[in-house]
Amino acid sequence: MATPLTLLASAGSKRVRLMQAARAQLRLPPAQVLEWRDWLAQPALLTDALRQPGLLKIEPPGDDPSAHFLLLQAGWRRLDRAPARAPEHGELLAMDAWFAGFAGAMQDLAGQLAALPHIRVFNAPAEIVRMTDKLACQRHLAAHGIAIPPLLGPVHGYEHLQALLRQHDLDRVYLKPRYGSSASGVVAYRRNKAGRQQATTSAALQHGDGAARLFNVKRMARYDTRHDIAALVDALAAQELYAETWLNKPRCGDSHYDLRVVTLAGQPAHRVARIGQHMMTNLHLDNRRGEASGLLNAADLEALEAAAAQAACAFPASHVTGYDLVVRQGQAHVLEANAFGDLLPGLLWQGADTYAAQLTQLTHA
Repeated sequence: MATPLTLLASAGSKRVRLMQAARAQLRLPPAQVLEWRDWLAQPALLTDALRQPGLLKIEPPGDDPSAHFLLLQAGWRRLDRAPARAPEHGELLAMDAWFAGFAGAMQDLAGQLAALPHIRVFNAPAEIVRMTDKLACQRHLAAHGIAIPPLLGPVHGYEHLQALLRQHDLDRVYLKPRYGSSASGVVAYRRNKAGRQQATTSAALQHGDGAARLFNVKRMARYDTRHDIAALVDALAAQELYAETWLNKPRCGDSHYDLRVVTLAGQPAHRVARIGQHMMTNLHLDNRRGEASGLLNAADLEALEAAAAQAACAFPASHVTGYDLVVRQGQAHVLEANAFGDLLPGLLWQGADTYAAQLTQLTHA
């Protein structure tokens, strides 16, 4: 008899469609879907949905604006912060409050699952939280001996960034929202000895009503005035921001690339090169895919697989995880761990896409 699967997800999302397609391909019954917004409003729905032994997969709530706002409201309460308006479509607003709400929800979920020992979870809530806190995640990886870009730590604003650059004698860094997803709000910052500076980012800056507003966009924006860059950095720092040393990505023709590796049960499986004109190579920014085996020599492929497996060991309660890596001259650095890193439609490993592969591996474990 097939093992039942429940998804905590947004019912209309691409992730749910791909999972249901994989189950149909494997001749498994459709997964039961519990909407994030419904569970947040009525937590008992999860216990009702998981009465029989089975599997639970937690998908991200970001596809549902109402769930996002519910988490924001919970975060404002947890941080004892006055409620604010809901973000507009694509707006980067109060990411720290959203994370506080999300972490609280995951803590509540873990409590519910503790009373349901007959349920196996794809990725444990505590590890999802750790991977969603990018700074904590990188520190966690480093503590496990995994090579990462050196961290400069939190950035409290533009002036603090300048002080950090002087302290570390650096002229270029990556700035990353601590709780952002994909490349949202990531900034590649450079300056030269003449005082000129440049910030390249997926965050579009809007000035108005005395406060800067940020919107996540596909087309990269470039800012080169102190006024705009300071407004950008200050707006991101207000939501928690950190800096890491600039790590050059290898080139493919006139483009840059890094690599995404999906691990299943701790072992590297699907892998793809992400190739783009800018330093941010995330595929949702209209960058293109490439074959990792066509770009890496044997030593680099070995380093890629070893680093991904080592990183997966740092998250033993996560069955399926994505890792972004830079590999050069036989050495791999992990840029990020992603608890939801399996959204790679059509990417095959041993003939199966990421969803069919994880189902097959877990149901036979």
